[in-house]
Amino acid sequence: MFEPIAIPALDSNYIWLLPVGDAPDAGKHDVYLIDPGDAAPAVAALEERSLTLKAVLITHHHWDHTDGLDALLAKYPVPVYGPDSVPQITHRVAEGDQLTLPGLTLSVLAVPGHTLDHLAYFYAPDTQGEPPRVFCGDALFAAGCGRLFEGTPAQALESVQKLNTLPDDTLIYCAHEYTHTNLRFARSVDPHNTAIPERLTRVEQQRAKQTPSLPTELTLERATNPFLRTQVTGIRTTIGLSEEADDAEVFAELRRRKDRFQ
Repeated sequence: MFEPIAIPALDSNYIWLLPVGDAPDAGKHDVYLIDPGDAAPAVAALEERSLTLKAVLITHHHWDHTDGLDALLAKYPVPVYGPDSVPQITHRVAEGDQLTLPGLTLSVLAVPGHTLDHLAYFYAPDTQGEPPRVFCGDALFAAGCGRLFEGTPAQALESVQKLNTLPDDTLIYCAHEYTHTNLRFARSVDPHNTAIPERLTRVEQQRAKQTPSLPTELTLERATNPFLRTQVTGIRTTIGLSEEADDAEVFAELRRRKDRFQ
């Protein structure tokens, strides 16, 4: 089964390592990396496991997702796929592209908001019983979403809604360990949602053991992520907006409050 591995990097990032060794068109030690913001932990993970890097995928151009590229490519001169705002990109991909690599096929989704050219990569399994997976960088977090550096609230809302149309059992691989803080914020704007403190307790237990809180599952996000719950009356009441408010207005107010949340 296709089982991505989280490589902790920098203060809160995860570089995702995608092993594809069971595929007939790939070597059993072949892997891909997503968003190497720091080369050192990525190289260490590859060398410790005797893995062969075949390509790198980038979701967006921010430094903490790309700064490891130069050192990594100096050691492993492999193709780099992603938006053309990243100088090291060798293969530009965009919405609707089907990225077919040895042992791995991914659908490319445009998810602007955090940045205007942000991409996500969706994996639909061939094996029955294996869940779909999406690698979404900073577009959607566990119990949150990325800060809007370039896009508008309407764009970011459309992007998270696009991700919300994926299959119910989709596993979500975002790029930061922000789940604990995000759940604390979610509790503040959705105070009557009993699923949030229950999830917060589980995450506190995971983090106490230094276990990643990721991946998360789409059904869990629908139940606890306020940015996927803009139509919920309790959230609207808590943040001072009416039933008549546009979803993008609710999203924008949630994002403003999250930007100030401590």
